[in-house]
This record gives sequence, C-alpha cells and structure tokens, in this order.
Amino acid sequence: MEPSYPPTVIVRHPRENPRKCSILPLRGRADLLICSYPVGQPLDLRGYVRLAAEGPPLSPEDAEHGLLLLDGSWRWAGAMTKDFLAVPPRSLSGWQTAYPRVSKQGTDPDNGLASVEALYLAHHLLGRPTDGLLAHYRWAAEFLARNRLV
Repeated sequence: MEPSYPPTVIVRHPRENPRKCSILPLRGRADLLICSYPVGQPLDLRGYVRLAAEGPPLSPEDAEHGLLLLDGSWRWAGAMTKDFLAVPPRSLSGWQTAYPRVSKQGTDPDNGLASVEALYLAHHLLGRPTDGLLAHYRWAAEFLARNRLV
C-alpha cells in the first residue's frame, strides 16, 4: 500500500562529516530521498514543510505534507536555509537531544536535535512509520528515554 504522503526529502551538506552523520545509514529507504547540497536538479517541494528551529510547531494538520530536512551542522544548515525559504518552516520544540554535541561557534539552538532525532520525531508526530529510523543511531535508547517515547 502506497503512503498517503510524499517522501521525506533530506538535503545534506557536503561538509558534514560522514562518520558523524546520523542520516547516511538510512540511504536506500523508499520513504526518504537524500540529496547533496547544492541540489543539482530543482526539487518540487510544493506541499512540503521544512523542519526548522523556529516556526509554528509541527502538528497533525501537517500530516499530508512532505517533510524537508536540511542535514548539516547548525552553521551549514543556516546557510542552506536561504535556498529553501519558500518552504514553510515547522519546529519541534520541547524535545531533548541525546547527541553529545558542543558547538565551538555557539550556533546550536536550545531546541536543536540531531537530524535523525528530528526525522524520527517528525514521523512519530505525523503518525508515519518510524521502524528502523534509529536502528544505527548510537544514542537511540537515551533519546527515546529522555523524551518518554519508549
């Protein structure tokens, strides 16, 4: 049975360290489209919402929309956002990351999540399958426990 929503589009910054990337292990999933930034071919993102640190909260009203996730450090994601301002932002506030990151640039927002955490939460909140999304994530158990998702 085909899902009633478009695939999640993930645009990954090329300077993101592949060893630290929480998204790359998800390559090949039918419900995800992973592209490199800058995107060579224009993406049709009509009907999509962009996961962002600011903006209205992601809600059940967004269930039919596609999701756009910009994957990179907060510094890179901020620069990438300029290319996707036409896609309405949606935030994921009130959740805690388990990723042990420290920004030397002071660019991490208080509600910042690892990309795979944001992906999992967005799918969870919209009632989409989450099976396997955290399978390769080192801090999955801690993330789920901190957010009372187990």
